[in-house]
Amino acid sequence: MANVVVVGSQWGDEGKGKIVDWLSSRADVVVRFQGGHNAGHTLVVDGETYKLSLLPSGIVRGGKLSVIGNGVVFNPWAFLDEVERIKKQGVKINADNLKISESTCLIMPIHSELDGIRENRAGGIKIGTTKRGIGPAYEDKVARRAIRICDLADENNLMARVENLLHHHNALRKGLGHPPYDAQELYDSLIEVAPKILPFMAPVWKTLDEAVQTEKRILFEGAQGAMLDIDHGTYPFVTSSNTISGQAAAGTGLGPRTLNYVLGITKAYTTRVGEGPFPTELTDDIGRRLGERGHEFGTVTGRQRRCGWFDACMVKQAITTGGIDGIALTKLDVLDGLEEIKICTAYRLNGKIVRYLPAGISNQANVEPIYESMPGWSGSTRGARSWADLPAEAVKYVRHVEELIGCPVAMVSTSPEREDVILMRDPFKA
Repeated sequence: MANVVVVGSQWGDEGKGKIVDWLSSRADVVVRFQGGHNAGHTLVVDGETYKLSLLPSGIVRGGKLSVIGNGVVFNPWAFLDEVERIKKQGVKINADNLKISESTCLIMPIHSELDGIRENRAGGIKIGTTKRGIGPAYEDKVARRAIRICDLADENNLMARVENLLHHHNALRKGLGHPPYDAQELYDSLIEVAPKILPFMAPVWKTLDEAVQTEKRILFEGAQGAMLDIDHGTYPFVTSSNTISGQAAAGTGLGPRTLNYVLGITKAYTTRVGEGPFPTELTDDIGRRLGERGHEFGTVTGRQRRCGWFDACMVKQAITTGGIDGIALTKLDVLDGLEEIKICTAYRLNGKIVRYLPAGISNQANVEPIYESMPGWSGSTRGARSWADLPAEAVKYVRHVEELIGCPVAMVSTSPEREDVILMRDPFKA
């Protein structure tokens, strides 16, 4: 049986929550390997809706081990709030079914404050962050001044870690015209929260290795999407972590040989939240229709998503950088009723045709999409669970997408309901 990595192949919000939930019912272990509480997955299980940010999607299913890996940045207060909220929905969460890596770096109030200060400053580039401190926390990690979960268990040295962190942050705050952060205040808040977090702490690389050795099925759950990757996305309008499948190994402590199948979640059209280039964006009635029919609002922020036609160039690029073996095509039903559907197959840039999204802010902002048109369909795809349930034009659309991106469609999702899936290939049996 294979271990499966789930990643987004666009700008996030591709419908990973439903697919991860569908897969988690077949997995033994579900692992988050990057991002923080800026990501959001919405699960609908037996009519109950769960909105998750930090917790792995497997937590809502009994008998699964959920793991938060070292590649995640972890806000302990947001975590406790989420745990309390999900517990009220009848979900069991304790140190037996949830483990957090001991080397996971913390997001603290100073990070979210800095995030907001920089995003709101006059004259700065607007990245469109969620202002939850994700970027500043990753900065501290790379600069080797972060406070990790294991530091909460070392009270004798914790104040020294706090002072070292604030040596940098208070100089930055002063330069931005804000008062210094008090070391004792931060230390006290960490000491207060520590006993609520430490019971979940574990050497998860070891836990996961034991799962591999005993042939457990592991589902690696990514957040955001390939074009938000810090290295391979539309920089600087990206998140602060690697979102592609290679991070599943680095962000958990398992080697890449344990990653057997990569499933790229891919929306049947394209959306983006926040700032940054979007070649196929539609600001007309069709764009508004896609947003309304697709309920395109962020799980975490509630921000309205920008909508546009399917971008085959971008998805093909994500398939290459992410090593994607198959895609799960989601929200096909949102296209129902359109007379004509367009697909971006190339870009025009400075009089030349290019078939990938180039690096560079100006180039990405100036590419013009080149479209192919296909007939839409008047019938409904909603709730379809077999090819026979789909209109002929919808089948042609899916097959043409496969041709353009050079990757097979393993699954098609036709509604938010968990079982409304057309399955061509079970990733766990790849």
